[in-house]
Amino acid sequence: MKLLLFFAKSFEYRPFKKVLDHVEDVSTQGAKWSNTVVVFFQFEEEDLEKGPELVRKLVKNIKWISGKFSTKTVVFHSFNHLSSSKAPSWFAQPKIDQAKKRLENSGYTVGETPYGYLNEWSIHVSGESLAKVFKEL
Repeated sequence: MKLLLFFAKSFEYRPFKKVLDHVEDVSTQGAKWSNTVVVFFQFEEEDLEKGPELVRKLVKNIKWISGKFSTKTVVFHSFNHLSSSKAPSWFAQPKIDQAKKRLENSGYTVGETPYGYLNEWSIHVSGESLAKVFKEL
């Protein structure tokens, strides 16, 4: 799994085009968040063999960067440009749902751009060095 974590002063998206037939149609016009950790993620082929440790590490990394910026707001965005290795599309959503539940159980507000869609987005990333972190899990 590859992660690109940003602390964003603002992040907003709008659905552009559905690209996976098996996902539900979305009727949202998009959403906007302030002072949030934006998690660009990509699951890889080798993640299929990893157990619950993968979600635990994902949540741990999100909580770490969130703590650095004193925020409990997180937004997930699927970004399949972080690696040439890709897990099947059916694999990602259940893992992200598990991570979201763990974060929500810890008092986080969690959002997500629509999975299976191309989205337009705007992001204002903070200037601090730790506001931009790449992780391999």
